[in-house]
Amino acid sequence: MIVAISWEDKVLNDSQTAGIPTRAATAAGTATAETAAAETAAARSAAKAAADTQASATILAAVLASLDDDKAEDVVQVDLRGKTTVADFMVIASGRSTRQVAAISEKLMDRLRDGAGVRARAEGLEVSDWVLVDAGDVIVHIFRPEVRDFYQLEKMWLPQGDAVKRLAGAA
Repeated sequence: MIVAISWEDKVLNDSQTAGIPTRAATAAGTATAETAAAETAAARSAAKAAADTQASATILAAVLASLDDDKAEDVVQVDLRGKTTVADFMVIASGRSTRQVAAISEKLMDRLRDGAGVRARAEGLEVSDWVLVDAGDVIVHIFRPEVRDFYQLEKMWLPQGDAVKRLAGAA
């Protein structure tokens, strides 16, 4: 009886008796390590997403409190999560005049900086018809009523029924 043994079989047999891991054992170990690394990365990603959501909810609460303190009118909160990656929330509010719009915007940025440690940036303060305050995960639009009615941001971002109710309530 003749038994044919290839060179690979000889190396595999020798490595198993010497305690050296074979290719199959190495591949299985690598797959296990890769699976564990993927699970760890997924857990870290989920924890980061939860922390980001908590941070944006904290900023949102500070924004809403500031707008309420400064008597902003017709404040609407829009949840952008799952719709865009630009921000988690958008807040739309009105001031009665350009002076009030500017004051609301400036006080909001001051309160975010002092209270929440957020360095917000503003666009439109020079004219103050429409001021956009970018607080990272929360974007705030503060309008004069006429300008807000013209652009109708709620109609673009809110579900159809909510936007119609909001616009009917403003008229």
